[in-house]
Amino acid sequence: MTSDPQAQREVSAQYHPEADAEEHSIRPLSLDDFTGQKKARDNLRVFIEAARTRKEPLDHVLLFGPPGLGKTTLAQIISKELGVGFRATSGPVISKAGDLAAILTNLQPHDVLFIDEIHRLNAAVEEILYPAMEDRQLDLIIGEGPAARSVRIDLPPFTLVAATTRSGLITRPLRERFGIPLRLEFYQPKELARIVARGASIMGMDITPEGAFEIARRSRGTPRISGRLTRRVRDFALVDGVATVDAKTADAALLKMEVDSEGLDSMDRRYMGCIADSYGGGPVGVETIAAALSEQRDVLEEVVEPYLLQCGLIIRTPRGRMISDAGYRHLGLNPPPDAKTRQLALMIDSASEEDVG
Repeated sequence: MTSDPQAQREVSAQYHPEADAEEHSIRPLSLDDFTGQKKARDNLRVFIEAARTRKEPLDHVLLFGPPGLGKTTLAQIISKELGVGFRATSGPVISKAGDLAAILTNLQPHDVLFIDEIHRLNAAVEEILYPAMEDRQLDLIIGEGPAARSVRIDLPPFTLVAATTRSGLITRPLRERFGIPLRLEFYQPKELARIVARGASIMGMDITPEGAFEIARRSRGTPRISGRLTRRVRDFALVDGVATVDAKTADAALLKMEVDSEGLDSMDRRYMGCIADSYGGGPVGVETIAAALSEQRDVLEEVVEPYLLQCGLIIRTPRGRMISDAGYRHLGLNPPPDAKTRQLALMIDSASEEDVG
């Protein structure tokens, strides 16, 4: 059984320090260098300029969206654009109130505090964060039992920039304390092609526009994946003695990594092939698929299925997973004659069940 499938996938959007060590060197350092997310960038530029003009800290910012889209990069850019210090931590690291107090009391005026994966913040710590965000005060209980006493600490003005990939898990009181919520969307291939070209230039790799676009369109709309694939294509080009990476070179390298024309890898195709070949296209329960593939259910639901659903290659119904017509075509198979009839019947049943509910 695969213990950490994300770490073994070039198309994983999760960050892995060892695999992505070079990512920091190619990150943009200003809003002008940041590609994509036009609405979020334009709004941030206005808010940052207004805060600098008033000489006040920027309002608290919540960045949410799928992994690998640039939330951490934007947080660092915010601090650079404001010309203030930057402190970074993550929700799981702050396990008790004292941890949060140590971080907040060491901030300088107007500093940016970045908390990644804030939805994983301890509930007791989250309660202490509320007055810190609203009133710039920290309420702590010192001691235990009858000798316990409450201490209030005044904090310098600061900006909290929080990031999450699971915005639905953030509690409503915490969400409402962020004055600037920004959702990051998946990138278009043209935007990713510019990111690939910029990264290749920084890495000293000669690449044609067609080569950059070939990598971009197979990067699942995610800059982190495009950067990872670019580094692997560079490796193949170096070993093969290719001076300039064009579309043909990029395609050959990506196929060797089992990344196909839609950005699917071997794990994605195993999943789809299991449903199509072993279970007649579905519907089949996710527990059954997990057992057939010797994978864990949460791996399939959190790692494999989201992109396949986004591309319309599979259908998730109350009775199980099914392969869509597009999924059959991607596998090079012809949909069964009754595929559309079964899908329509399941959709009608699902609608009826919702109406009854």
